Amino acid sequence: MYAIVRSGGRQHKVAVGDIVEVDKLPTHNVGDTVELSTLLLVDGDSVTSDPWVLAGVKVQAEVVDHHKGAKIDILRYKNKTGYRRRQGHRQQYTALKITGIPTAAK
Repeated sequence: MYAIVRSGGRQHKVAVGDIVEVDKLPTHNVGDTVELSTLLLVDGDSVTSDPWVLAGVKVQAEVVDHHKGAKIDILRYKNKTGYRRRQGHRQQYTALKITGIPTAAK
């Protein structure tokens, strides 16, 4: 059984026991429980994609930790003008462990 969930404008395929990196959830601390909205639910051969049914299905997850991603280097260069700029970025992430996916009531 797995589900497609939405978090931070992105979609993630999750199953029970998976650890997923999502954009940082600043309002949640380590050990808190988070509910993620479900877009698609696959249980064996049955696929549930009806938004009315999935409105009541929330995937349960636990916050494992907050961390930074790999560094991304941003370089800007213009030829023949001496223009060079270097900038770095590290995205903030929250690791979530999926603890439960409820079945859709039909």
